[in-house]
Amino acid sequence: MSDRLRFGIFMAPFHRAGENPTLAIERDLELVEHLDKLGWDEAWIGEHHSAGSEIIASPEIFIAAAAERTKHIKLGTGVISVAYHNPYMIAERAVQLDHMTRGRFMLGLGPGSLPTDAVMLGLDPTETRPLLEEGLEVIMQLLTSDEPVTSQTKMWNLTDARLHLRPYSNPLFDVAVPAVASPTGPRLAGKHGIGLLSIGATQSEGFDVLGLHWDVMEERAAKFGTAADRSKWRLVGLMHIAETREQAYRDVEHGIVQWFDYFQHTAAFPQMAVGDSDAVRGAIDFVNESGLGSIGTPDDAIEQIERLQKQSGGFGCYMTLAHEWANPAATHRSYELIAQEVFPRLQGHAASTLDAKGRARAAREHLAERNMQAVTDMIEKHEAELSESG
Repeated sequence: MSDRLRFGIFMAPFHRAGENPTLAIERDLELVEHLDKLGWDEAWIGEHHSAGSEIIASPEIFIAAAAERTKHIKLGTGVISVAYHNPYMIAERAVQLDHMTRGRFMLGLGPGSLPTDAVMLGLDPTETRPLLEEGLEVIMQLLTSDEPVTSQTKMWNLTDARLHLRPYSNPLFDVAVPAVASPTGPRLAGKHGIGLLSIGATQSEGFDVLGLHWDVMEERAAKFGTAADRSKWRLVGLMHIAETREQAYRDVEHGIVQWFDYFQHTAAFPQMAVGDSDAVRGAIDFVNESGLGSIGTPDDAIEQIERLQKQSGGFGCYMTLAHEWANPAATHRSYELIAQEVFPRLQGHAASTLDAKGRARAAREHLAERNMQAVTDMIEKHEAELSESG
């Protein structure tokens, strides 16, 4: 596994119902542009169709627009709800985006998190995980083989299907599935040798589940002859960072209670349970004390991630669940502080410059004396030459 920890965001997104959706989506695009300039590695964009807050219906369309505004950041679907689509069309769009982004595309696939989405499409929420399993099988065959694929479910019918384009990435772009509570994600990740997005598993009490998921991945990988790769393991948590804890606490007064209210009373997503708090300080305390995330300073963020590294056994990417707890300016500043202060400490860049500074400080007194002596020597030499010429 690479020693360089990657950083990214997982953008649902979360917006207050009733506000201007056009401006909200523009803010999302501007955030991805901001992250690209700051050197963030990844941004994963969600798909949702109900409940009024997670308002991006097509992550592929969003990624196409974001790719034109950015240069370096990798862009992923986080995640496409496979049960709602023909898997052939998912694979076709993924390959096209891989070409259009010159290899910056990542494909995240899941069952769908909002049961209100499934119901509108005539699905019982209990059907989405089996459809994900069947759909992922089809998608991986299409992406990795030239053999024709035939598959039929209540949602699709494929007959001798083949892609007419091969991926731009060699051999294939990153593919990942999410894991929250059920073993579905790690079972599929292990079987196909793909990545795992652990969402909400950063809570302290969630580590037994996290460990179980990794064990499932390794068992399935051994059975199917693939590899459970920790560098492809992404942990998703929550953060808001400011110069001081007091400033961070003031910042999140803007929207943290509304975010809590969404998960407590609107989104039927019990695996992402948050504390029953209707007060700002209660919400802050829950995030910090549960281990779900960190609201505070860069040092607090580093402490949180180092705890996760130690308790998980290692992972490849830490991703923040994008939110609008703070106003846009404070939100952008939080991401900037993470890039400025947290990245170098956890990617190894801080150590080299700090070591260089330490060596220079230790040698300063001696070298300053030698430098002054050199100046004195030159003055004396100059004066001697003037005396000789006069």
